[in-house]
Amino acid sequence: MKYTYDEIAGMIDHSLLAPTMTDQELRDGIQTAIEYKVASVCIKPYAVTLCAEMLAGTGVKTCVVVGFPHGSNVTEVKRYETQIACEQGATEVDMVVNIGKVLSGDFAYVEADIRAVTDEAHKHGAKVKVIFETDYVTADADKIRLCEICERVGADWVKTSTGFGFVKGADGRYSYQGATEANLRLMRANTSEKVGVKASGGVRDLDAMILCRDLGCSRIGATATKAVLEEYKKRVAAGDGAPGNSAAPSGEIGKGGY
Repeated sequence: MKYTYDEIAGMIDHSLLAPTMTDQELRDGIQTAIEYKVASVCIKPYAVTLCAEMLAGTGVKTCVVVGFPHGSNVTEVKRYETQIACEQGATEVDMVVNIGKVLSGDFAYVEADIRAVTDEAHKHGAKVKVIFETDYVTADADKIRLCEICERVGADWVKTSTGFGFVKGADGRYSYQGATEANLRLMRANTSEKVGVKASGGVRDLDAMILCRDLGCSRIGATATKAVLEEYKKRVAAGDGAPGNSAAPSGEIGKGGY
């Protein structure tokens, strides 16, 4: 394999964000993250306490979403949501930008919004990923401006999508792309090495995950964690076990689905 198991598993934020998830499904998902030794569990705010308790001592981090999924909360609400989550045990925060303000060109508001969450999280020793929601924020100039803001306020990652940024088409149906190669390249090119890039939405197989790493991503949001890592083990068992021996990945990203 091109990368070790720990390198691949250590990129994954195992996402448990579907609005219909029951408490038992959340527990089962957290247990999967522990079993496969991923980077973090990305959890809804009300489940932070449960998640932090289950993950204690495992090395897997508790990641909370803030202003999710549309970023429309008042800045003070986002800041307070961050405070509560950190006090309950979250060590990473994935916040959504105020999409309407980005599209309005009110970047002073956007910067203050991101700064408030970042400063609050850092006060508690937590790290921050800023979600652009690239299916809505489609202009490269806006994405570049967001990268510059994230760099300036000290955010730890820039992130493509929530996984719930559905766009209504002319036929009335809703769809979205999520992470795309073009957006990952743009985000990596417009941030320094101290800011990571997270791909989320549409990264559903091992080859796609390898491609994201090749493009400079250090984190990936995924629900297909078990399938991806079992595929990794299967390939190693079949003899593709030495890092650096794999050909270029053939996976695709940007096909929707979290």
